[in-house]
Amino acid sequence: MIPRNVAILSFEGPDRYASIGGLGTRVTQLARALGAAGHRVELFFVGDPHAEAIEETDPGVTLRRWSQWLSAQHPRNAYDGETAKIHDWESSVPPWIVDRLIAPAHAAGERVLVICEEWQTANVAIAIDRTARERGLRGAVTLMWNANNTYGFEKIHWPTLTRAAAVTAVSKYMKFELAQWGVHALVIPNGIDQALLEGADPGRTAVLRKAFGERPIYVKVGRFDPDKNWLQAIDALAEVRAAGIDAQLIARGGKEPYGDVVFGRARDRQLEVCRLDYEGADWNELAARLAVIDSPVVHVRAFLDEATLYALYAAADVVLANSGKEPFGLVGLEVMAAGGIVVCGATGEEYAEPFVNAIVCDTGDGRELATYLRALSDDRRLADELRANGAQTAARYTWANVLESLGRKIAYVDAIAK
Repeated sequence: MIPRNVAILSFEGPDRYASIGGLGTRVTQLARALGAAGHRVELFFVGDPHAEAIEETDPGVTLRRWSQWLSAQHPRNAYDGETAKIHDWESSVPPWIVDRLIAPAHAAGERVLVICEEWQTANVAIAIDRTARERGLRGAVTLMWNANNTYGFEKIHWPTLTRAAAVTAVSKYMKFELAQWGVHALVIPNGIDQALLEGADPGRTAVLRKAFGERPIYVKVGRFDPDKNWLQAIDALAEVRAAGIDAQLIARGGKEPYGDVVFGRARDRQLEVCRLDYEGADWNELAARLAVIDSPVVHVRAFLDEATLYALYAAADVVLANSGKEPFGLVGLEVMAAGGIVVCGATGEEYAEPFVNAIVCDTGDGRELATYLRALSDDRRLADELRANGAQTAARYTWANVLESLGRKIAYVDAIAK
């Protein structure tokens, strides 16, 4: 059973300042799901330095923006000034958790679940364990440390962490990655918000589809990173266009320098790149601008809110989430829930069934991806089946289902701790 009191510790969170990758989405939606289920949730994250330090948002959820004094000195995002922020968390978060959450819960005869996310919080988990033991409170806390990615694994002292906390992972792929370090992990998958199953906003989707016209549209959203297989996407687009299909790639990356490599490859493949900049978050302006751009590659440099992003997924012919290394693949489930068709890689996306609910690439070869994209253009029945089956798959991965699994794993962790 999941304790009524829950603390989630993560550098990422719901603020735009702290929303860098899938982790921000994960912890925000996990907190909301737990709150909706009647739990009292404290979400600690490195939030916007200009926002309220403490904020009650969704029912049962309190946001705690930690290290704001450091974030004010490092305005780019939550990972800006990472070393100083890690040190601040290691010294300030554990005593707060023990004194303000665990001790009162113990006095009331209750327990606390503490979930620490990613390598930045490994020493925080260790310190919480140590401090709780020193105070005679270790029996009042279920302490978990969760791996979403392999980043920073070399910085963790695994023997100490595994003695302090139960290690969990978001997929079998991550479980096997942890095994390479001699670490046994419990698999607790990510989930999606139940509301996503309603699909993308039909009005936005219709406007975007009209803006696209008759040409096939491929969408790729993610960091500019070699792991995301951007070059495969560029090469596949070139191959598809060489076959006479007037396809267009809409790319939304970050500010990473690898973007220069990606668009350099596009130029090498004779693909013109048009940069689309606009201020604000006016999705109508985005649609209007896309309608008049004829370039094979459109580089969108603007913030896309969730509603617009999901409408883009649903309106496109396919969404390229074709990472070569993907610990879970939350985007793939979001695309399915939005009503889109997703191309996945072949690592952590265990929900993806090739040519049943998704297209799955086993290699990073652009020719493999191009082969599947051409097949999709030629077979409308396949496209319809992928959309329908994808929606059914997404329904199995709501947070309500994940919380049921989490509760059973917690029962096991508590049993072996006795």
